[in-house]
Amino acid sequence: MSKLDQLDSWHSDWSQLRAVVYGLGVTGFSVADTLAELGATVLVIADKADEKSLDVLDVLGVTHLVGASKQASIAAMHSFGAAVIITSPGIRPDDELLLQAEQEKIPIWTDIDLAWRVRDKSGTASQWLCITGTNGKTTVTQLVEQMLHSAGIKAAACGNIGVPILDVIRDPANFEVLVVELSSFQLHYLNEIKPLVSAVLNIADDHLDWHGSFEVYANTKGKIYNNTSVCCVYNVADDLTYKLMESSVNSSTAQAVGFTVNTPAPNEIGWVEDLLVDRAFIEDPSVAEELATLEDLKHIALVSPHLISNIAAASAIARAAGVQPHEIASALREFRLDSHRIELVLEKDGISWVDDSKATNPHAAAAALSTFDSVVWVVGGLLKGVDLTPLVQRYAKKIKAAIVIGLDREPVLAALALHAPNTQVFEVNVSADQVMTEVVKIANSIAVAGDAVLLAPAAASMDQFKDYADRGNAFAQAIKKEVS
Repeated sequence: MSKLDQLDSWHSDWSQLRAVVYGLGVTGFSVADTLAELGATVLVIADKADEKSLDVLDVLGVTHLVGASKQASIAAMHSFGAAVIITSPGIRPDDELLLQAEQEKIPIWTDIDLAWRVRDKSGTASQWLCITGTNGKTTVTQLVEQMLHSAGIKAAACGNIGVPILDVIRDPANFEVLVVELSSFQLHYLNEIKPLVSAVLNIADDHLDWHGSFEVYANTKGKIYNNTSVCCVYNVADDLTYKLMESSVNSSTAQAVGFTVNTPAPNEIGWVEDLLVDRAFIEDPSVAEELATLEDLKHIALVSPHLISNIAAASAIARAAGVQPHEIASALREFRLDSHRIELVLEKDGISWVDDSKATNPHAAAAALSTFDSVVWVVGGLLKGVDLTPLVQRYAKKIKAAIVIGLDREPVLAALALHAPNTQVFEVNVSADQVMTEVVKIANSIAVAGDAVLLAPAAASMDQFKDYADRGNAFAQAIKKEVS
C-alpha cells in the first residue's frame, strides 16, 4: 500500500504529505485550507489570486507562488517534492504543469478525491448521492436536497453547484448525506469514489473544446456510475445514459432505475398525466404508487417539460436514498427554482418575457424552446466548439424571430440562414453594456400576443457578461426599463 493509499480518513496522519494545490479560486482555496487543517505541507501555485485569499494563506502558513511562468511553476513543483497535485477542475488536462506531473507519475486529484478520503471527519462517513448530466444538474441536486430535508435527513448540496464539498465536510453540522453535483471537468480527473446513488441525467454536445470529442465527453460523464452500491439512475429518453450505466465498473449489483416524463414501466419513475408515480421502489411493480401531482407545483410560474423530467430524476434518486412518497410531495410544495432557469420575468399584453440565461448549450436551449409555441429567440455568445445547426433545424417552426448576440455570431447566423430561412433575424452589435437594451427594444417591436421572448442563448456568456446570471439580470433590467 502506497503512502497516499494510507491517507483514507480525516483521522489519518496527513503530516507527512507534501501537496501542490494548483489554482486558487473558491475550490482551490477550500483544498488549501483543508490540507492546512489536516497538517499537510502545502504549496499553492496559481496564475492569479485575490489578496484576501493570499493573506489567509499567509496566516495558515501555506506557501504560494502566483503569476509565475509555467517553467517557474514546474521548477517550484519539483523543488517542493510534491507527492500529489490537487488541481482546480477547470484547468485543462493539456496544461504544461499537469502534463509534466503525469509524465513523472505524480498523482493528480481534485477536491472531490480529497473529500472522499476525509468524509468521516465527524466520525461517521457521509453517504454520497452523485449527479451529473449536460443539463439540469443543479436543479436536480437542489430538488434531492429538498426531498432529503423533507424526510428529516441532514443533507447538503455541494460540489459543482457552487458550495465547495470540503467546506461542507468541515461544517460542524455533520451532514449525513452529501448530494454532490459533478461537472465533466471534475469527473475527468476523478479517481475512485463509491456513491450510494449515481445519476447521469442526459448527454448532449457541450465543452467539446475542452474534452476534444463528444465520445470522450460522454465517457467522462459515465465515470459517475462506477462503484455505485445501491442505485444507478438513467434517463429513459436518452439511450446513451443507459449504455454508460451498462458499461460502468463495479456497479452491476446496484438497482437500475429509469426516469421519464411519460408513463413509467417497471423499475421506472415517471408521469401519468398530472401524477408522478413510482414503479421502481415498491413491492409490486405491476402497480404504481403516487408520489406527487402537478398541483404540488402550482407556485411555479412556468412548469416546463424539462422541469417535469428533472423532478422524476430527483424523485428516483431520493427514493433510492429512502425518502417516502409523502415526503416527495411535501418537498415539491416547498421547492423554488433558482433564477435564470426558464424564469418568467414579465407577462404583459399576452407576451411572455422569459429568462433562461442558464441555457449555456444547445441541449438546455432545446428544453426552453420546446416549452413555447412561438418564440422570439435571443441566442448567441461563446459556443464552446458546439454546433447549433441541429437545434435550429429542430425548432425552426417555433422561431418567429431570432436576435443574435455575442462573439460567435457567424455560426449562429449561418445555421439560421440554412435551416430557418423564413425567420426574421436581427444581429446586435453594440457595446456590452447596451446589448440587452437593444435586444429588448427589438423584441418589443416585433412580439405580439401569444409570443414568448426567450433568452436561451445556447452559449456561454463571458464574451459580454460576467456570467450567465449577469446576462440574465441585464435582460430583466432592460425589460423593466423598456417594457414594464
